[in-house]
Amino acid sequence: MRARPLTMLTAAAAVALVVVAACEAKVQAKAYSTPDHSASHYPAQPQQQLVELLLRAIAPPGAPDALLPGAGLSGVQERIQQATDEAAAKGATLSVAVLDRATRQLVSNGNNSIIATASVSKLFIADQLLLQESQGKLTLTADDHQALDLMLRSSDDGAAERFWNQLGGDATITQVAARYGLTSTMPPSDGRWWNTISTSPDLIRYYEMLLDGTGGLPLDRAGFIVNDLARSTPTGVDGYPQRFGIPDGLYAEPVAVKQGWMCCIGASWMHLSTGVVGSDRRYIMVIESLQASDEATARETITQAVRTIFPNGRI
Repeated sequence: MRARPLTMLTAAAAVALVVVAACEAKVQAKAYSTPDHSASHYPAQPQQQLVELLLRAIAPPGAPDALLPGAGLSGVQERIQQATDEAAAKGATLSVAVLDRATRQLVSNGNNSIIATASVSKLFIADQLLLQESQGKLTLTADDHQALDLMLRSSDDGAAERFWNQLGGDATITQVAARYGLTSTMPPSDGRWWNTISTSPDLIRYYEMLLDGTGGLPLDRAGFIVNDLARSTPTGVDGYPQRFGIPDGLYAEPVAVKQGWMCCIGASWMHLSTGVVGSDRRYIMVIESLQASDEATARETITQAVRTIFPNGRI
């Protein structure tokens, strides 16, 4: 997100606190429809915490960020279309969606086609595993937790296969999709977790409900997942580069991402970059590309698309 001058914000908040008593009735009368998405924040810097506390004193619950200057996704819709057109000129098809959790604004290129999830399906495996642990249906050892971390941070396929089989295979996807209301997310037709299918809207919905705890996974367990995604490694266990798309495109933002990649969908490489953006986890982004090219070119195409959408490396 754009940097905001601390002194300006602090002064504005202080002035607002002085006048809040006189304006209390007026402020309370103002209607806000934004739901509360304030849980599960990254640790803020001490000065940022002070500003946030001052601002929260005058903001209604659930919409603290909506009052900040420069908020929202102004101009993003046009740049998404530009990125889509540029990718098409290179022979690539994009599916893009970005959600602002504070304002409820969703922008996309309208491509809601079914997509392969590849390693992004590891999110669903982790979700179901941690839910069952929270319910006392299974116990995770220290080695299990280490394997889970490796699966989410470094996309370890061995850990995914192990947990997939432990949870009953396809039932994992069916149960997670039911809990989160993911109407287009389906288990693989061949029983292989990496062939799970979904859509950009479903993945946006999954992240949103994971963050606010409405998908059934307790927030403390959801925190395990997001914290691991924030520690995504530059390369996967198999040596594949994991910085394509969101991480290298939004280089000036803290991000928590799960990446997926797959070769040979027809003659094309598929790359899927998903995750949460911003120190306050305000934004969710999903971008998928399908391109008949070599893997390095395909990675560059999806990364350039993110750079076109957010040319300064931040939202």
